[in-house]
Amino acid sequence: MSSATSSVFVGSGHHLAMALDQWRELLGEDNVILDPAGLRAAETATFETFVTVPAIVRPGNREEVQQVLRIANEWRIPVFPVSGGSNWGYGSRVPSTDGCVLLDLGRMNRILDFSEDLAYITVEPGVTQQQVYAFLQERKSALWMDATGASPQASLVGNAVERGFGHTPYGDHFSHVCGMEVVLPNGEVLETGFSRFEGSRTGPLHRWGVGAYLDGLFTQSNLGVVTRMSVWLMPAPEYFQAYFFSCDSEEALAPIVDALRPLRLNGTLRSTVHIANDYKVLSGMQQYPWEEAAGRTPLPAEVMKRLRKQRHFGAWNASGGLYGTRAQVAEARRLLRRALSGTVNKLEFLDERKLRMANRFSGLYRLLTGWDLSRALELVRPLFGLLQGIPTDQPLASTYWRKRFPPPADMDPNQDGCGLLWCSPVAPADGAQAKELVAVASEILLLYGFEPAISLTMITERSLACVISITYDRHVPGEDEKASACHAELLRRLSDAGFYCYRMTSQSSASLEASPGYDRVLRSLKRNLDPHQILAPGRYLPAE
Repeated sequence: MSSATSSVFVGSGHHLAMALDQWRELLGEDNVILDPAGLRAAETATFETFVTVPAIVRPGNREEVQQVLRIANEWRIPVFPVSGGSNWGYGSRVPSTDGCVLLDLGRMNRILDFSEDLAYITVEPGVTQQQVYAFLQERKSALWMDATGASPQASLVGNAVERGFGHTPYGDHFSHVCGMEVVLPNGEVLETGFSRFEGSRTGPLHRWGVGAYLDGLFTQSNLGVVTRMSVWLMPAPEYFQAYFFSCDSEEALAPIVDALRPLRLNGTLRSTVHIANDYKVLSGMQQYPWEEAAGRTPLPAEVMKRLRKQRHFGAWNASGGLYGTRAQVAEARRLLRRALSGTVNKLEFLDERKLRMANRFSGLYRLLTGWDLSRALELVRPLFGLLQGIPTDQPLASTYWRKRFPPPADMDPNQDGCGLLWCSPVAPADGAQAKELVAVASEILLLYGFEPAISLTMITERSLACVISITYDRHVPGEDEKASACHAELLRRLSDAGFYCYRMTSQSSASLEASPGYDRVLRSLKRNLDPHQILAPGRYLPAE
């Protein structure tokens, strides 16, 4: 996937050298990285990219971010900020245009504020999911964070500014943050909401503040660098129960969506609901079954049907959580059973006690039924944890789907040549339209020789965020080019059908087309806030 040639990198080699000297003086030698191996790693994603990274700078606090950007402006050197760099499938750490210095915020990893009573935590961009989880555990907190399946080392701020999602009732991440501190491209600092008032008591608590709401301008944009954010935490419920269901029919998607939507709208189901097809589930359970498929790709339909029966999953599979008092969960369970009656083949509810029992008697269960329940539990345990805000790297193993070696203990999809390219269209929470989207996506992926691994998440009461995975082995000649062409075709066909993506790769900004008014306002803001176009040029707004 090629990147547009940067029209803003006007700084000469001399200018870069001068900027590097000033950055070294500011940050120290160890935090200005020119090591060729480190730079190559920063230029490597889970799909083909063509940009070069001349240097990496690592500020340790907000004041250093300000100075880094002032120096970048002085010498007209473009910079590209990243938090944790775990943006798998969307570009990892790779900048949007050629010649950007990588602004790595990973050293900014302080937890700045926390309230058990008001249920929030204030963090810098380098703070990871694992760090917050450990922080809460150490304090025996009765609060949960919402986690994604990206990695325990993924950044909370990084995911929120990309408007990512997780699993609990707080799964829509940007809907549960406020009080942002932002460094503008010229080095000035802006605080959002009530945080902009000295002595305000409600900066981390009330999203809107007073006057124009600016927080959204600094998500999925290149208008500023978020250096602080307050994240709301979820009070642990009295009782939690996970649910899992599957359906053998490939035509089941539409009735499943239509059955679940009323339960989301009326509040019976409070959390996101994840619906995945068989290809998505299988890639989470194991690597590509090369032997069963006799080396053929994409995976033949008859092999998939056989594996579904052997591994006890359906053509469509879903999971979610029920949260509340025992009485509330019991009532939600009753309503969910009734809504799905006659639609799904299997519906199971799981709590801590049942999970322990399943683990204890998995060997006996295998003797009685022939089903190796322990292997299923390997997949269920991490998902069960995610529904309670416990981070895991288990989903990351699916990036090794077509690799010929097993996922290593220390997984690094970028350096291990894992091919992963995500396309993420949004659809109405309407069965017929969900079915239409999946049909278009499946047709295109199979045409290009990839398995149509697709999930749809009922992220709100009215919409579905679909994640289409193009998963392959980058070490196989020609696969990168096929994946890039497939991704471009998906974007074109889906947008033509009215299904636009909620999130783009760092190299896809040229594919964004908006109404003239929207584009004009964004460009006006960019020119005023970043006249020298030094901050992430081309990111979510094609460079001028």
